[in-house]
Amino acid sequence: MNRLAGTTSPYLLQHADNPVDWWPWGEDAFAAARKRGVPVLLSVGYSSCHWCHVMAHESFEDEAVAAYLNEHFVAVKVDREERPDVDAVYMEAVQAATGQGGWPMTVFLTPDGEPFYFGTYFPPTPRGGMPGFREVLEGVVTAWRDRREEVGEVAGRIVRELAERAGAYGDATGGVGESELAGALLGLTRAYDETHGGFGGAPKFPPSMALEFLLRHHARTGAESALRMVRDTCEAMARGGIYDQLAGGFARYSVDREWGVPHFEKMLYDNALLTRVYAHLWRATGSDFARRVALETADFMVAELGTAEGGFASALDADSDDGSGRGVEGAYYVWTPAQLADVLGPADGEFAAGYFGVTEEGSFEAGTSVLRLPQGNGVVDADRVASVRDRLLTARARRPRPGRDDKVVAAWNGLAIAALAETGAYFDRPDLVQAAVDAADLLVRVHLDPHGRLLRTSRDGAPGANAGVLEDYGDVAEGFLALASATGEGVWLDFAGLLLDTVLARFTAPDGTLYDTADDAEALIRRPQDPTDNAVPSGWNAAAGALLSYAAHTGSERHRTTAERALGVVGALAARAPRFVGWGLAVAEAVLDGPREVAVVGAVGDPLTDELHRTALLGAAPGAVVAIGEEGSDEFPLLRGRPTRAGRAAAYVCRRFVCDAPTSDPRALRSQLRVDG
Repeated sequence: MNRLAGTTSPYLLQHADNPVDWWPWGEDAFAAARKRGVPVLLSVGYSSCHWCHVMAHESFEDEAVAAYLNEHFVAVKVDREERPDVDAVYMEAVQAATGQGGWPMTVFLTPDGEPFYFGTYFPPTPRGGMPGFREVLEGVVTAWRDRREEVGEVAGRIVRELAERAGAYGDATGGVGESELAGALLGLTRAYDETHGGFGGAPKFPPSMALEFLLRHHARTGAESALRMVRDTCEAMARGGIYDQLAGGFARYSVDREWGVPHFEKMLYDNALLTRVYAHLWRATGSDFARRVALETADFMVAELGTAEGGFASALDADSDDGSGRGVEGAYYVWTPAQLADVLGPADGEFAAGYFGVTEEGSFEAGTSVLRLPQGNGVVDADRVASVRDRLLTARARRPRPGRDDKVVAAWNGLAIAALAETGAYFDRPDLVQAAVDAADLLVRVHLDPHGRLLRTSRDGAPGANAGVLEDYGDVAEGFLALASATGEGVWLDFAGLLLDTVLARFTAPDGTLYDTADDAEALIRRPQDPTDNAVPSGWNAAAGALLSYAAHTGSERHRTTAERALGVVGALAARAPRFVGWGLAVAEAVLDGPREVAVVGAVGDPLTDELHRTALLGAAPGAVVAIGEEGSDEFPLLRGRPTRAGRAAAYVCRRFVCDAPTSDPRALRSQLRVDG
C-alpha cells in the first residue's frame, strides 16, 4: 500500500495499492520533489470517471511504468471532487495550452507547483495520434535533465499568464436587464436542437441550469418558446437511455445527440438539479410526465445515494462486473431480447423489447441495448408495464452493482436538499422533506466547524480535511433557504445567513467579484475565480442566488447589492454564452421580478394556513421566498408585524417590502403570484 492508504477519498483509495508511489496533495510531496530534484506528476480524476479507471489499469497498475515513474518523479494523486480548487487552477492551464480539457488530467509541475507540460488521458502506447504514456514520461525526463532552464522559462510564463487573468471580471458591473435576458433567450434558441431537444450536438449534457432560466423567463414574461424548449427537452431526456427507465435517475451525459446511449455514471448533482427542473416544469404545466420523473429521480437519490448518516453519496460508477470479473461500462443497465425473455417469459419479453426499444442489433455494445421509451410506443396497459418494470428491476438487482463513491460533498448535498425539500412539499411527500432535513442536519453536525466554516467533504460521518469552496457555501445556503420555505423552520434561514456572512467576509473582493476560495485558503499558483456554470452552478452564481434570496427574507441591502454586482459578468456573457451562465440568468430573472416575498401567517395545523402555504410554494414567480408562522412569531423577519385577518390565516405578497393587501383566499394569492399579479 502506498501513501494514499491513509486518505478517506474513495478515488484515492482506488489507487492505494498501485505500484506507483503516490502522494496525496500537500507540501510534503513538493518538499520531496525539491529534495530529490525531480518534477512532479500531478494526476487528477474522480471515482466514477471511466477513463480514469482505464488509465489506471493500463498504466498505473503496470509494474514497469510504476518503477519508471517512481524513479524519475514524485507522483501526486488528487480527487477533483475533494479539491476543486486544485483541479480548477491546473485545468485552466491545460485548456489554455491545449484548447481542451477533461479527466484524467495529467500535468507535469516543477517542485514549486508551476506547470510546464499537459495532457488528459494517455494510452499505454501511441494510438490515434496520441503519444503513449511511457513515451511522454521519457520525453519529460529528457527535457527536465537536458533543458531545465527552458522548462523553467515555460513554467514561469504559464504562471504569469494565469496571474494576468486575475481580476478579469472586475469591469463587468453592468448587471442584467431585459435586453440581456432577451439576448440570452435568442442565443439559446439558436443553439437549440429542434429535433432532439437540448443544445448543441454530441456528447450532449442535461442543460439543467439553462432549463431553470427558461422556466423562470417564461414565468416572468410568458414567452412560450422558452417553455417549449424546456418541455420538449425534458421529455426527450426522460424518454432516452440517459434516464434509467427501471429505477429512475439520470446518467451523466449522452454520447449521442438523441439522448440514446449514456455515459453511465450517475452523479448526485445532476439528479438534484434535474429533480428540481422537472418539479418546476410540473408547477408550470401540471404535466403528469414531469411529476413522475421528478418523483422517480428524487426516490432514486434517496434509495441509491442516501448514506447511513443522512447525507447523500457523490456518484455511482459507470462500470460494473459483467459476470466475468471484468469491469465493463454499462454492464448493470443493458439488456438483450434473450435476457428480457429469460426474466419475463416469451410474451412479456417481446412486449418489453418493443416498449423499451431493445433489438437484436442492439443500441450499445455487443448486441446489448439501453432501455428507452421510443416516441410513438402508443397507449399501453399501465399495469403490464408496471409488472414488467418490477420484474426487470428485481432481476437487475441480482447483477453485480456499480461501485458507489460514498463521500458526502457539501455543495452537492445542498443541491439535493433544495430539490427534495421542494419536491416533497409540492407532491405531499413528507418523507422527501425529511430526507432533506436529515441531510441538512448532517451538514450542520459534521461539515460546520466551531468557527462556522464549511468543510468540503465527509465520509462515514467523519469530516474531511479540505476547506469548503465558494460553491459549497452558495449551494448549501441555497438548500437551507429552500428548506426554510418548505418547513417553516427559521433556523435554516439563520444557518444560511451564517454561511453567507462568510461569503461576504472571505470570498468577496472589494470590486464585488467573487473568488472560488477564501482569502485564508491554501495559496496555489493563482487564486481560482470562475463565474461560468459547468456541471453545477458556479460558486459565483450559486452565491449570488443565495445572497439574493437571503436579502428578500431579511431586507439586507448589503446581501442584495453583492448579488447584483456579481451578476454584472452574467450580463456580459448572456448573449455570447448563455448555456454557461444558466444559473446566473435564473438569478437575474429573480432580480427583475423582485424577487417576491411571501409571508403566510396562521395557526399551526389550520387547513387554511396549510393551503395558503402550499399555494405560495407553488407560485412560479422567479426566486420567490416564503415564510410561514403563527401571528406574533419572530421565526422569520417577513412575519414581523403581520397579523391574521379577523383570526383567519392570511398571506402577504411583497416586492422590496412593498406589499399587496393581505388575503385569506388561496385563489387571490395565486393571482398575486402570477407574472401579471
